[in-house]
Amino acid sequence: MRHGYAFKKLNRTSSHRKAMMSNMAVSIIRHGTIKTTLPKAKAIRPFLEKIITKAKRSPSSLHVRRQILSVLKCNDAVQKLFDTIAVKYVDRPGGYISILKYGFRAGDNAPMALLRLL
Repeated sequence: MRHGYAFKKLNRTSSHRKAMMSNMAVSIIRHGTIKTTLPKAKAIRPFLEKIITKAKRSPSSLHVRRQILSVLKCNDAVQKLFDTIAVKYVDRPGGYISILKYGFRAGDNAPMALLRLL
C-alpha cells in the first residue's frame, strides 16, 4: 500500500528539495525548457503546474504574487510568469508542461528528460 506518500523525496533533505524545486521552476520559467533526470522531472511537474494555475487565476492580485515570490524567490521570474506565461494559459485547463524522455546520462546511465512549457 502507498498510503501517505504524497511526493518523491529524491534522496534529499526537505530544505534541499524545496530549494531544488524552486531553482528548477525558475529555470523553466526563464528559459522555457530544461534537461534533467526523469524522477526530478516527474517531481517538478505538479509543483510548477500549481504555481502557474495560481498565477493564471488571479493575475492582478498582489497577495498571489507575493505567495509565488515566497516560493520562487526570484523577482524577474515572477514578473515573466505573470506577464507572459499566465496570460498564454488563460484558456488552458491544465497540463502546461510536457516531459520528453531524452535518453540516458553518460556517467551513471540515469534516465534523462526534457521539460518544456507548452
